[in-house]
Amino acid sequence: MAPIVHGLEAKYSGQIDFVYLNIDDPKNADAKQQLGFRGQPQFILLDADGTARQVWFGVVKAEDFETELAQALTP
Repeated sequence: MAPIVHGLEAKYSGQIDFVYLNIDDPKNADAKQQLGFRGQPQFILLDADGTARQVWFGVVKAEDFETELAQALTP
């Protein structure tokens, strides 16, 4: 998944912030609980208010991410 996600991060640089959490770091326990972490890989698209627009689990196609990211950027 890393090549897909990092490619999208480069493509959407300056438009969408990509944040990575180390699930094994105890400092991220609160974030994991707030975001409903269930397993890895897990990807969450948050809007500007921090509300989850979309959640993906497991292997995700680049096209599926692209569809949601494009919609998120549409006013």
